[in-house]
Amino acid sequence: MAAELGTRGAAVVDADSIAREVVEPGGAAYGALVERFGTGVLNEDGRLNRQALADVVFRDPKALEDLNGITHPAIGLVVGQRIGEAAATHEIVVLDIPLLSITTKARIGFDAVVVVDVPEEVAVERLVAQRGFSEADARARISAQITREERRALADFVIENAGDRTALHAEIDRLWTWLQKKKSGRTTQA
Repeated sequence: MAAELGTRGAAVVDADSIAREVVEPGGAAYGALVERFGTGVLNEDGRLNRQALADVVFRDPKALEDLNGITHPAIGLVVGQRIGEAAATHEIVVLDIPLLSITTKARIGFDAVVVVDVPEEVAVERLVAQRGFSEADARARISAQITREERRALADFVIENAGDRTALHAEIDRLWTWLQKKKSGRTTQA
């Protein structure tokens, strides 16, 4: 969805991509991750084995808390830098962030929060079919996030994504119109 906004002229800052950068060997969070979780979460080449780490943190709330405590500050620093750079050249900057929370919204101070919403069962089906997750892994990841209701409550605009690609593109068109009005000060409720 964020890429679609990029084709319309928005600058896109991808927090998930940044999260991957900071855990690469030499990245800001790499050493602390290895220190906390050991070499069992690494591949033979020394890079993070994301599935091995997921197997630990999505079944242990304390481990997930530790992971977030290590990675979030490093991610936040890079996100802030990239948003600043993008805002210097674009009128609309989109932060594509997979794990929104009340704390994140308050800390970053978004002008608007857009939530792409999908029923949990559809989300599980898509994670299994498109990303190769087991159903149990998909459900564990979803349960580690804020609830669907909490996400919707944080939103200034909700994109409904339970349908097909055509329906999603119509929702993105609706969002782009809303963003254009918002940047010009003529925002109406979605």
